[in-house]
Amino acid sequence: MPKRILVPVDNAPQSDSALEHALDIYPDATLVLVHVLDPSSWISSDEYGDILYDDSVEDTKKSTADELLSEMRRTAEESGATVETERLMGRPAHTLVEYATENGIDGIVMGSHGRTGLDRIVLGSVAEAVTRRATVPVTIVH
Repeated sequence: MPKRILVPVDNAPQSDSALEHALDIYPDATLVLVHVLDPSSWISSDEYGDILYDDSVEDTKKSTADELLSEMRRTAEESGATVETERLMGRPAHTLVEYATENGIDGIVMGSHGRTGLDRIVLGSVAEAVTRRATVPVTIVH
């Protein structure tokens, strides 16, 4: 039975490396390319606690994500892969783990931005959180 491999994608070179790795290691698998949009990047509040929301920012983020997924799909299909794409909303690590659990994913291949020190503490690590919480094997590509 062919495997379903989740490959989270973004605009980082590490994402490209993760896709290349997945194509090399799982040539017969269905690659599920996922981009997670975090609404906290366009929803905020002012000093009075009022929610500030700009739907044009959300629309732009969605459009950019769809373009990225289309580009990554083309790359994978040119290598002969079977590909599915998903644009999801939520906290990235949580959303990726939840998607993998609920959608028959057999493994995850993802890039790591390689942050260290204070940057890692402040910004967190999506790759680390996914690795700790996923119920399937996770391969981290640098």
